[in-house]
Amino acid sequence: MAKKIEFSPDIVEIASFAKAVSHPVRVYILKKLSEMNACCYSGDLVNEIPVGRSALSMHLKELKNAGLIQGEVELPYIKYCLNREKWEKAKSMCNELFNNK
Repeated sequence: MAKKIEFSPDIVEIASFAKAVSHPVRVYILKKLSEMNACCYSGDLVNEIPVGRSALSMHLKELKNAGLIQGEVELPYIKYCLNREKWEKAKSMCNELFNNK
């Protein structure tokens, strides 16, 4: 019987970040939000990114699930911001992963 490997929480978190940035639309969203000093309404993103509302919603949900962005409901809109603390952590963890020799 094969030995089952248990992954550390850090490895699981890096995998979550990697999954979140595995699509060009999500990378674009993160880049845009990281360059802004304010939050962005999802409606503004729909006008800028060539995907439908449901696809954009799915991408935003994936980023939110990874903790890289956070959403704030201001009916009838949702405003999204970069979660700067998680973003810095993701960058740091990836740097450690790729610079580990």
